Amino acid sequence: MPGDTLLINNKAKDQHTYDAIIVGSGITGGWAAKELCEKGLKVLLLERGSNVVHPEYPTATKDPWEFSHRLHLTQEDKKRNYVQSRHWSFREDNKHFYINDSENPYEEIKRFDWIRGDIVGGRSLLWSRACYRWSDLDFEANLKDGIGIDWPIRYKDIAPWYDYVESFIGVSGNADGIPHLPDGVFQPAFQMNAVEKYFKQEIEKKYTDRKVIMGRTANLTKPVKGRGQCQARDLCHRGCPYGAYFSTNASTMPAAFATGNFTLRPHSLVNRVLYDEQKQKAVGVEVIDMATNRTIEYYSKIIFLNAATVATASILLNSTSARFPNGLGNGSDQVGRNLMDHHKGISASATVEGFEDSYYFGRRPTAAFIPRFRNLAKKDAAFQRGYFVGASAYRPRQAGNSEIGEPLKGAICVPGPWVMGLYTFGECLPYADNRISLDHNKKDKWGRPLVAVDCEFKENEKLMNKDSEAAVHEMLEAAGFRDVHVSNSMSFPGNANHEMGTARMGRDAKTSVLNAFNQMHEAKNVFITDGSCMTSSNCVNPSLTYMALTARACDHAVKEMKKMNI
Repeated sequence: MPGDTLLINNKAKDQHTYDAIIVGSGITGGWAAKELCEKGLKVLLLERGSNVVHPEYPTATKDPWEFSHRLHLTQEDKKRNYVQSRHWSFREDNKHFYINDSENPYEEIKRFDWIRGDIVGGRSLLWSRACYRWSDLDFEANLKDGIGIDWPIRYKDIAPWYDYVESFIGVSGNADGIPHLPDGVFQPAFQMNAVEKYFKQEIEKKYTDRKVIMGRTANLTKPVKGRGQCQARDLCHRGCPYGAYFSTNASTMPAAFATGNFTLRPHSLVNRVLYDEQKQKAVGVEVIDMATNRTIEYYSKIIFLNAATVATASILLNSTSARFPNGLGNGSDQVGRNLMDHHKGISASATVEGFEDSYYFGRRPTAAFIPRFRNLAKKDAAFQRGYFVGASAYRPRQAGNSEIGEPLKGAICVPGPWVMGLYTFGECLPYADNRISLDHNKKDKWGRPLVAVDCEFKENEKLMNKDSEAAVHEMLEAAGFRDVHVSNSMSFPGNANHEMGTARMGRDAKTSVLNAFNQMHEAKNVFITDGSCMTSSNCVNPSLTYMALTARACDHAVKEMKKMNI
C-alpha cells in the first residue's frame, strides 16, 4: 500500500463515512454532486487537484502585456509540461490549470496525448463547450455495422435527460430540424457573419446532403440565476468570472453546496476502490493525501467514478481483490480496452473576395457547423461512420512586415480581406487492443504502478481523415472562394481531448462493464458516467451526453437505494 496508512478508530471511521463518494470534479463529477446532494444524500467529492473557487480565476481579466512572455510558453514550460504543451490550449495564461507532466509521468507504448487538468473543476474549465445530442444513428451504429457491442440504450432513453441538462446549463443554438442531430432546449443562438451566411447559402445550394448551422454551445446568450451572459471575449480558457459558460465551478458545484449536503476535498488522489468480500460490494475508496502522502480511507453506500476515462480505468485496474484479481468489475476483461478519441488535424482556408463593407462583433465562442454527411441513409464512403466540419470566417489585420511607427498604427486599424476557415473531427471505432494497462514494474512518486497507454488510429480513421481533407477543399472551391489551402497533420489519440470507452456500457456482463444505467454489472453500488462508459464515439463532442447519462444514473442510483437494492 503506498504511503503511510492512517489508522482510523471507529469514531473517525464514522466521520469518514458518507452516503455517496464521487471521484473527480470535472463535468460529470460536478453533475453527480449536484444531483445526489439535491436528492438528499450526504456527498463527498474527491479531487486530486488544487481548489479553484468561482469567480476567482487569476488571469481572467489580464491584458496581453501583463504576461511576461505575451502568452507564449517558455522552453522550461515545454520541458516541464512535455505532454500538455502538445495541445493548442496550453498557454501562458492558463498553464496553472494543467497537470505537471514531469511529476505525473505515464508510459506511451504508442503516442497518446493525455491532456489533463489538475484543479477542482477539471476540464470543465477548459473544454470547448460544444453541445450536440447523439441520435439513434449513433446508438444503433455498432449493432448495424457489426462493430464492438450494441449500446444498451437508445435516444428515447436519454432524450428527457438531454432536456433536463440543457435547461440547467444553458445551451445556445437553433432548432435546425436535422434528424441525426436532434434539436434541444436552446437559448438564442450566436449569429453567423456575412461571409458565413454566404457560405451557408452556397453549400446548401450545391449539396443536398449538407447543412451549415450555427454551432451549439454552453455559452449563455441570456443570463440565468447566478450566471451572466457571454461577453464574447474569447478568454474562456482562463475561467469565466461571469459564469457565462458552463463549468462545475460556476454551476453544478454551487448548486451542490447550496443543499448543505456537500463536502469537497481537493488534493486527494484516489488510489483504489475498497471491496468487501463478505458484503460483496464496494465499501469506499483509498485516498492518498497529496499534502502529507498519507493514506486515508473513506466509506460510502454508493460510489461514482468520474476521474475521466484513463484515470477511471486505472483506478479500476488497481482495485484488485480475491474476487477481482484483474481489477474491480473486470470479469469481462473489458476494463481499459476500447479506448477511443476523435481524430482531427485538417485545417483549410481560402480567401473570400468582396464583403469589404462587412465586419463582425466580438469574438464569438463557437464556429458554424456542418453535421456529418457521410454514411447516413446508406454506406457511401470507403470507411465506416463519419465526421463533422467546423467553419468560421474572419478578417485578419492588414499590416505587413515592413511598416513601423505611424504607418504600422494605421495599417493595423485596417482589416484585411476575408478568410474562410474549415476544420474537421472524425469518429474512431472501438478496438479491443486500443487500451490502457498498469505497468507494475514502474512506479509513480506515490508508489502506484504507472499507467501505460497503447492506442492508435487505424485504417478506418486514416481513410476518413483523407476523405475529410478532400471534402473541405471541394467545399471551399464550390463556394467560389480562391487560394484554397488545406493542411493535414492528423492528430494522435488523446489530442482531441475526447478520450472515452475503457469501461463500456452493454447488455451482457460477459462483454461489457456497465449496464444501461452506468452501473457496474459486478459491483452494483459503483457507477461510472465519465467518458469511460461510452460504447462508441460518434464524431461530435461527447460532453453533453456524459452529463445526461450522469443525471440519469444518479436518478436510478437513488431509486435503487430507496428500494434497498444497493
